[in-house]
Amino acid sequence: MGPELFAIVYVTGVGFVCAGILANLYQLVARQPARFRVSLNNWATVFISVIVCTFAGPFIIMRNAVRGRRIENRPIGWLFGSSAIASVWSACSGVLLLNLITVAASAMS
Repeated sequence: MGPELFAIVYVTGVGFVCAGILANLYQLVARQPARFRVSLNNWATVFISVIVCTFAGPFIIMRNAVRGRRIENRPIGWLFGSSAIASVWSACSGVLLLNLITVAASAMS
């Protein structure tokens, strides 16, 4: 496996793990599963909703895709398409998160 392929698999894994952690943390605090809805109560809830939707999106997509396949008997193509979307989204958020961590670590040094 070349270094480029390893890097993309790594950042995709980082993005998906962070999405799962954030979605489960949201569910623990809010007592409801994370979903693609923005709460418009005040600016703080709007900001938190956007952050949760942005970074927990891959987990939400995969949870809905697996649930749709198992409960609603959706075609397998929907599951593969959702997996592709969640993988690309995870890679993008993984790159962003690793860059933020690198900048924060270099600023603390």
